[in-house]
Amino acid sequence: MKKAFYFLIVLSVLFACGKKTNFTISGQLDGGAGKTIYFNRILISNKLPADSVKLDKEGKFEFKGSTSSPAFYLLKLSNNSFVTLLVDSAEDAYVKGSYKNFTRDYKIKGSIGSEILLDLDNRFAAAKSQIDSLRKLYDLHKNDPLFASKIEEWNAYYNVVKTDHSIYVTSFIKRNPFSLASVYALYQKWDDNTFVVNDLQTMKTAASALFSVYPKNEQVIALYNNTLQFVKEEQNRRLSSILKERAVNTPNIVLPDADGRERSLWSLQGKYVLVHFWSAKDRASRIVNPVLSEIYNKFKNRGFEIFMVSVDNDRAAWMDAIASDNLSCINVGDMKGSFQAVTNYNIQELPFNYLLDKEGNIIGRNLKGPALNQTLSKIFK
Repeated sequence: MKKAFYFLIVLSVLFACGKKTNFTISGQLDGGAGKTIYFNRILISNKLPADSVKLDKEGKFEFKGSTSSPAFYLLKLSNNSFVTLLVDSAEDAYVKGSYKNFTRDYKIKGSIGSEILLDLDNRFAAAKSQIDSLRKLYDLHKNDPLFASKIEEWNAYYNVVKTDHSIYVTSFIKRNPFSLASVYALYQKWDDNTFVVNDLQTMKTAASALFSVYPKNEQVIALYNNTLQFVKEEQNRRLSSILKERAVNTPNIVLPDADGRERSLWSLQGKYVLVHFWSAKDRASRIVNPVLSEIYNKFKNRGFEIFMVSVDNDRAAWMDAIASDNLSCINVGDMKGSFQAVTNYNIQELPFNYLLDKEGNIIGRNLKGPALNQTLSKIFK
């Protein structure tokens, strides 16, 4: 048994020592004899010098490299003629194509990731070709009344082409959340401002899955950070749309005041209201408080109210600040951070405020000192 055990160890060591870690990218481009082809890894933070070789008389070439995990590479003839590869360690990839139409006319074998990218590119190119044809037809006949029904048909087909490709790419990403090819798929764009995949949930799933597997990969890190930014922007958009809906939001705030009585923001409709978030332990908030007190005394008898929301959890500090800063306006807080109000109003810093009109619509944001005084002076002139 011991001899068999040691024999297995020796085999394992020999296998590990002999395991192939380098990859090879070779191929042949018809009509490219004597031309130069470049090969380099795609990085975000810096640029590595490209490796290059001359295509031999038969248009053949070969590059060797090493990578510990799948990585993106560029195989380039010129700035307008290149293909993207997704290469893993120990792969022997072979590229076959033509020098003249390299980007549109090549095939690859031996690299699973690169084959997937080629399929994604071909499908995307086919969809864009259909869309370009429809646009040409539309531009040609948009002023021709005889083609009105056709134009409607073309518009419908245009939407079908875009939707079908978007569904395919979204489905691909959902099926392959741990594949770096999903990064490539997520960044497909119809134009500078329109991504093929607009489903934030799909992006979040892929970003999370990939980051768990490739936390040091630059493209994955970039995708993860972009996703966090998109999530934040989406939350802000949703809040903004909610804030514009009367009687839904500006969200109501119902919290106890210093005497323990529940006070409702919505009960103040009919007045101009400054909803002001602050903390007794925040130096910037305390500096602003005397100014707010002065402005409140100036306009309170003209239909103006301040609804101060404390994010404190220390009641003694809160009460002391109200007295010290002469705050006679409405002051509320649950002494647990007033979390729901802070979340509903997307408060990211202190102090922060919104100015509401008589109907509860937001007409000002984060007005401080002179800006608040000037705005109210115009309202109550």
